[in-house]
Amino acid sequence: MIRRLAIKEEMKKAADAAEDASNSRPFEIAARSGFAVSGILHVLIGVIAAQLAFGSGGEADVSGAVAQLASQPFGPLLLWVCFAACAALALWQLTNAIFGHRRQKHPKVSKRLSEAGQAVVFAGLALTIASFAVGKAKNSRESTSDGTATLMQAPFGVALLIAVGAAIMITGIVFAVRGFTRSFKKDLVLSPSEPARKFQVGVGTVGYVAKGIALLLVGLLVVIATVTARPEQSTGLDGSLKALKEQPYGPYLLAAVAIGLIAYGLFLMVKAKTMRT
Repeated sequence: MIRRLAIKEEMKKAADAAEDASNSRPFEIAARSGFAVSGILHVLIGVIAAQLAFGSGGEADVSGAVAQLASQPFGPLLLWVCFAACAALALWQLTNAIFGHRRQKHPKVSKRLSEAGQAVVFAGLALTIASFAVGKAKNSRESTSDGTATLMQAPFGVALLIAVGAAIMITGIVFAVRGFTRSFKKDLVLSPSEPARKFQVGVGTVGYVAKGIALLLVGLLVVIATVTARPEQSTGLDGSLKALKEQPYGPYLLAAVAIGLIAYGLFLMVKAKTMRT
């Protein structure tokens, strides 16, 4: 009994230490910079998508955006800085999901799940950036198709892929709803200046809706590729945007989504500075 209490006390001390570390100002600044990095990447994706809409080539996804960063002066150094920022944000979100609500009587499970999900997303982003930094980057479109093909051959793989595609589509709908309802405002410290406040809300509204549409398209392609047993059609964000261009009025629709992705990138940069903690 005494040993059990001692172990419990040690675990509590470890949890307190982890929570204190996550609340430290230097770590918070490093983590917030991860939102800024994600914002820059979304702006680059939007720019590439706009170029696609008007006839240029490019890869309109995270890999294409990171490749753009890598091509800049001091590219490798820039990539490692971006990697550190995204890794810090992933760790910050994970720490908040595990320890951040211990003092609340009835912490929301949805909040914890959201933070855990964001931790996974930013950890994946950090790994993508690191793969470019060490020169082992892969074409994300081909990787997505290959991963889909592999899962199709696995037991329950088809059901899993359909579930994943549906989950991505639902996430896209949630993003769009957040944009239309402007519920994201509760996550920000809104500026007392009316022009700045309008900018915060404006880029958030447009950005969330566009991000939602993009995710909806990605999930839809996953489901279609799985149901039709054509994994080559599961091509991630780049393939989804290029498929959008092939639709009636496609270039105009793609240009609109591109503008929205740029807006979402600007919103993330704003969030890095004004997010509530």
